[in-house]
Amino acid sequence: MDFRDSPQEAEFRARLRDWLTETADGFPTSGDEYWARQGEWHRALYAAGFFGSSWPREFGGHELPPVYDVIVDEELALAGAPPRPSLGYLVQGLGRHGSKELQRRFLPGMINGTERWCQGFSEPGAGSDLASLTTTATRDGDHYVVHGHKIWTSYSDVADWCLLLARTDPEVPRHKGISAFIIAMKQPGVEQRPLKMISGVTREFGQVHFDGATVPADQMVGAPGDGWKLAMTVVGHEREPSTLGYAARYGKLVRQLASRLDGDPPDELAWAAVQTEMLRLHVRRRLSEQLDGVVHGPDGSLDKLLMTWVDQSVGHAALAVAGTGDHELLGSYFYSRAQSVMGGTSQIQKNIIAARILGLGV
Repeated sequence: MDFRDSPQEAEFRARLRDWLTETADGFPTSGDEYWARQGEWHRALYAAGFFGSSWPREFGGHELPPVYDVIVDEELALAGAPPRPSLGYLVQGLGRHGSKELQRRFLPGMINGTERWCQGFSEPGAGSDLASLTTTATRDGDHYVVHGHKIWTSYSDVADWCLLLARTDPEVPRHKGISAFIIAMKQPGVEQRPLKMISGVTREFGQVHFDGATVPADQMVGAPGDGWKLAMTVVGHEREPSTLGYAARYGKLVRQLASRLDGDPPDELAWAAVQTEMLRLHVRRRLSEQLDGVVHGPDGSLDKLLMTWVDQSVGHAALAVAGTGDHELLGSYFYSRAQSVMGGTSQIQKNIIAARILGLGV
């Protein structure tokens, strides 16, 4: 495999570096200020031609090979700029399961950042066991009426729209009774409450109560009962490190930690360096497979476990090098603890690997 830039990729990378030199310093990279200005950063990236690189031109993307997304992620990390807003899994979900009418209506605003989105999947009693969700959507004429409670909903406080999973048929097996909707967040019957994390951030996550909110029936994504298929598409892409751009940021943080040392590195930092390089090579392999047209299914659970190990190794290294005196590095450690829960717990990923890849218990 040859991962050197082609002339076109090199030109794109150079143009991005020049733009970041002029623009990135004005944007925060962490904390509540980052989350408050993430939409502004999204729109700035898009206007400059560096967001939506691999998505369809029909909906505002640039329809370039996925390697261009990796270039963007690498250069953002090297420049110390905010990360690329994570929307790819929603674009994939709507792009694969939504009608052409829904795609034309909603994908352009999602991609260019003029409409903000959140994902209404997890509930207080249905996180890793998503199929047990209890939020309901009941047909009433040409609308559905929604009641329920979602939690860990990213960007819910600023979102215009939510890709929502709700139970539309309680009489069938639980995986088959779930449907997906595009529901407006700014309407009566929707209450958003922020969640403060241990790192001090209050703007990233929220819990959302739906109490009689309505959604037009023609904003169901797919057919009634197709919600589980959409959910598997979304979480499958959410778990792939090649689409999340984490590897470059982990590597940069490890190098920053090493630069603060006078003597030998602690074991935690040495192990984090090994883990980070392993993830970098794994992401390169996944990228090569994408370019060859390989579509990953349950293999995303392997990717998710690997990201969890690396994130937490880097978090432990930050704590070993800086202790609790550096607020930002301490926040990195705290945030890493959530990696084994977000996007599906590590235990669930191991069950998926055992059943769907290794064929155990079948």
